[in-house]
Amino acid sequence: MSEPATGAVSEKEARDVAELARETEWAHPSFVRELFLGRFRLDLIHPHPPADHAEEARARPFMDKLRAFMERVDSEEIDRTGEIPESVVQELRDMGAFGIKIPREYGGLGLSQMSYIRAIEMVTSKDGSLTALLSAHQSIGVPQPLKLFGTEEQKRRFFPRLAKGAISAFALTEVDAGSDPANMRCTATPTEDGRSFIINGEKLWCTNGTRAELFVVMAKTPDKVVGGKPRKQITAFIVESSMPGVEVVHRLRFMGLKALENGVIRFTNVKVPRENILWDEGKGLKLALITLNTGRLTIPAGCAGAGKQMVSIARKWCNERVQWGQPIGKHEAVAQKLARMTAYTFAMEAVAELSAALYEKGGYDIRLEAAIAKLFNTEAGWRIIDDTMQIRGGRGYEMAESLARRGEPAIPIERAMRDFRINLIFEGSSEIMRLFIAREAVDYHFKLAFNIVNPESSLKEKLSAMANATPFYLTWYPSRWLNASRLRRYGEFGKLARHVRYIERTTRHLGRSIFHAMVRFGPKLERRQMVLFRAVDIGAELFAMSAACARAQMLSRQGRPEAVTLADAFCIEARDRIKVLFDHLFGANDPAIYKVAMEVLRGEHAWLEQGIVSSVAFRGVETAPLRLASTEPKQGALSRAAS
Repeated sequence: MSEPATGAVSEKEARDVAELARETEWAHPSFVRELFLGRFRLDLIHPHPPADHAEEARARPFMDKLRAFMERVDSEEIDRTGEIPESVVQELRDMGAFGIKIPREYGGLGLSQMSYIRAIEMVTSKDGSLTALLSAHQSIGVPQPLKLFGTEEQKRRFFPRLAKGAISAFALTEVDAGSDPANMRCTATPTEDGRSFIINGEKLWCTNGTRAELFVVMAKTPDKVVGGKPRKQITAFIVESSMPGVEVVHRLRFMGLKALENGVIRFTNVKVPRENILWDEGKGLKLALITLNTGRLTIPAGCAGAGKQMVSIARKWCNERVQWGQPIGKHEAVAQKLARMTAYTFAMEAVAELSAALYEKGGYDIRLEAAIAKLFNTEAGWRIIDDTMQIRGGRGYEMAESLARRGEPAIPIERAMRDFRINLIFEGSSEIMRLFIAREAVDYHFKLAFNIVNPESSLKEKLSAMANATPFYLTWYPSRWLNASRLRRYGEFGKLARHVRYIERTTRHLGRSIFHAMVRFGPKLERRQMVLFRAVDIGAELFAMSAACARAQMLSRQGRPEAVTLADAFCIEARDRIKVLFDHLFGANDPAIYKVAMEVLRGEHAWLEQGIVSSVAFRGVETAPLRLASTEPKQGALSRAAS
């Protein structure tokens, strides 16, 4: 393995950088934030935001073109060759697929976030590599931060090019800087006249980087002195791939998404004008986090699209395949999987569309909704694909090309599994999502009462915190015990009303439990990650239940009563999962398991590894400098950048 970078920042420095980038204020309400505070604000999501029929009519011509295009795309060829043909990319350009959300006055389609995620859902149902190309460009590439933070001059310069299909990429991750941006090594040094910056450094896993014309590059700018102490500054720049010193060092290859345009990008004395700064100096990391809040709405929709495809495949196979005298779908072991897959897929789409609808409506802070949607849908979708492979058996494990060669339908479950797995890592791994959500879940209590339980607080600080916290907790805590759901029957939900009452009761239970955890563990709670993770998972299940019930109630009124059956099935199972999480919330076994992990780290159980052969193919590869890796010849932007 590669050695850690010398001069790595301390834990406190890393924490300070991350905290400074957080959005600390809540200018708008959030259903999920209220949920973690033990308050069931059904009014924030019900009635479900209605469909925008005018927007759907505007989007229909593009969606029809996209559907016809996707039906013709040879996804097996893309997977086999690891390349997206230029003709395919050009056709996407011609239909406006790279400018779905870019306003029409700048040459884009000017469609909504909802239309965008439905387009991504459609593409993902067939081809993950094309999804990555389109979504990395529009969800986290230049268009989104430009729309949120760009000046009018920047929008006039870049939006028309982006809308026509100038592909963009987001360059944040480095060898030693991923979820911990404090370790960033890429620098941007101002020139003597202050009109430009000189960027030096390398970026890793830059999706679309090997084909991009434009990058959002995060780099360290000179520290700012605040209160007599230096404060790290990370700034976002728009960088052109044609600028001297921009180089594609290596095209990266992966388990799935074989045609992913992902690479190591090196910046050597790249001169970037000051007017290419997005937002302002030192605001790059905050820009990245805010951009991701919206960007994370895309992956959940794609996961729902993949789930729908798996349900369709499994349903047909469960009817066609006969074993022991009847279709396998009638055998209970398979029937259970099929029912869960379908119910989960309904919940996934409910979560994805509700989160996007709240964003579209405005006046909501969706940072937690987006994070939970990403966490829940990626993990649920992975289980659905795993179950589909199990149902298809050997035909699921066999490659589609092999199936076709022997005369069977080329159903690509194996490719779907390879392509889907990255979703649990992309744009914040499941673990990072849980940490992010947990940090926000306890934030209100920590702001209000942390000094009461902090052993390092002075007596004056403790007394001040008690004075501030007491009025809130005198009313909040008793009300978390009152069973208000007995007074609210939620009759408009019909069969689902019992689940809505359960959500309200359990929301109060969760709010109490988070408070109890803070009192019990004090400052050590932040290190009891498994306790926090279980609380987050309870919140995720409650949000998914709420979204499923709200969507089913809406669909039922629109003549789709079958949705109630799916929401009911999902909620029945979710309640069982929540019970298990509450039963183990405080993790009686966590210390013993952690102790074993520390023993493993110290090598005390290395004896268990005897009898194996190293799986590393070439000695020395892992420790070789990344910049020495060979450059593969590549058409388009890669050839231009590499030359």
